Amino acid sequence: MSKVKQETSPGETRQASESSKRRKALTIGAVAKILKKEFDDISISKIRYLEDQKLVNPRRTPGGYRLYSQDDVDRLRTILRLQRDEFLPLRVIRQELATRRAEAEPRSSGASARRARLVTSPGTTLDLAGLAEETGVSETTLKELGEFGLIEIPRAEADQRFDETDVAVVRAVDELNKAGIGVRNLRMFRTSADREAQMVEALLAARLQSKNPQRRKEAVQSLERMTTVMGELRHSLLVRDLRRVAES
Repeated sequence: MSKVKQETSPGETRQASESSKRRKALTIGAVAKILKKEFDDISISKIRYLEDQKLVNPRRTPGGYRLYSQDDVDRLRTILRLQRDEFLPLRVIRQELATRRAEAEPRSSGASARRARLVTSPGTTLDLAGLAEETGVSETTLKELGEFGLIEIPRAEADQRFDETDVAVVRAVDELNKAGIGVRNLRMFRTSADREAQMVEALLAARLQSKNPQRRKEAVQSLERMTTVMGELRHSLLVRDLRRVAES
């Protein structure tokens, strides 16, 4: 007996495709549950924060609910691995994703090298003139930032070396300054960062200085997680307070 091949109409194919897409669409709660298997510290608020930082862009229903595709989940997993395994700040991760270098799994050897570079020593450095050229901020203004502790400027010119973190600080301060917030008023950020750093140092200093590589690795991972959570807490508190201002 010959088998009869059953043809599928274009309408049925389209319906099957739409049905498949609906099955793949996930709510933010479902995404958090999936990622929780690999990332213990993941939360709905952290996923929302990554969206606020323009690192992921799920589609929205007419009612405003987020729906994540499998690509969105894979992108989030890549972001979280780059944070955890390579100790990368979000601005660098954004660059990695933009150039599609982060599409593949990070290699452990590369991750170790990147982590060591970020933790123990800077990558590419600039002198004061180079920092001014890179950020578009005058050397006079940079020296003012140094006076208020927002960047550190050694007295000897030969010791004046600034890395990508200094560039990010200067650009953020410059943008806030243009919005009307004076450099003097931004000193509180340095004070707050110093206090947070002292608190983390008190908790992790012994492990970070350990001669045991595994113990140090675990300490670095803890440091990264704490940095992320503290940044999320700071962001959430600020959003909450500013929402009250907007609603008053």
